[in-house]
Amino acid sequence: MAKARPLIEVEGAKRLRRTLREAGDDLEDLKAAHAAAAKIAAEAAAALAPRRSGKLAASVRSSGQKTAGVIRAGKKRIPYAGVIHWGWPKRGIPARPFLTEGAQRTEPLWLPLYERALEHALDQVKGK
Repeated sequence: MAKARPLIEVEGAKRLRRTLREAGDDLEDLKAAHAAAAKIAAEAAAALAPRRSGKLAASVRSSGQKTAGVIRAGKKRIPYAGVIHWGWPKRGIPARPFLTEGAQRTEPLWLPLYERALEHALDQVKGK
């Protein structure tokens, strides 16, 4: 039986594989963009947090992960953060989505961070 021939032949396949691998490494650099964007949104969310003692606002924090920027509020001593944010209709507690609003209001500030980081990663794919 004759050896099967490839249907498509790519010139420069080795270089393409190398640049895609390098671009994948650059996508890990998005962690910094995620952290910066989440920090901007978290600061706005803390300012929007309902205040009685200020503990809820002080508990707002951010982190940048490989795949996302994350904003959190509350901890063991502040277990009510989720109830305040999402509400609890059965108990008559309305939602006060301060985390979501902080992210939405600051979108014009953090969106360019992502655009620059992605453009940098895509420039790496185009080749050197």
